[in-house]
Amino acid sequence: MAQPLSSHLTDVSSDDWVSGVVAFDDRVEAAYREHSSAMWRAVFAYSGDREVASDAVAEAFAQAIRRGDEIRRVDRWVWRAAFRIAAGELKSRRRVVAEVDLPTEGKAPLVALQDALMRVSPKQRASLFLYYYAGYPPRDIASMIGSTPAAVRVHLHRGRRNLAEILNGDDHD
Repeated sequence: MAQPLSSHLTDVSSDDWVSGVVAFDDRVEAAYREHSSAMWRAVFAYSGDREVASDAVAEAFAQAIRRGDEIRRVDRWVWRAAFRIAAGELKSRRRVVAEVDLPTEGKAPLVALQDALMRVSPKQRASLFLYYYAGYPPRDIASMIGSTPAAVRVHLHRGRRNLAEILNGDDHD
């Protein structure tokens, strides 16, 4: 015979649980409104694939909702989750981004920058975006991409150097 549910689970008058769920949903919604567009653009720049960016951002927020109150900082958690989901998807596809050796002269600056970003390593690209675009410090970036703060600083240094070489036409592939 099945055991009856505990009274604290079936007591509809208990507003503590409901208010906790509503408060968390409000935090997720606020994080979505504030970060989803920037997150999508950063993940798109990282992955080079609109579908991967859309899926990763949506999945990150869906997982946040499922996890509930165990997440302290929703905004940081979804950024980290989105990048990890995108990295996992790219790894599972074993996708190789073709490097196109087109001159950057005559291209719009943003197009040239996007082309150059696709030519640096994925960790350099993620570090650059999270640092300069999203404004995260190396310590937070490290937890998002599964690295250390020191390694993130190296990724930032090498990424800046590589971008400068590519954009100035000094890359020697």
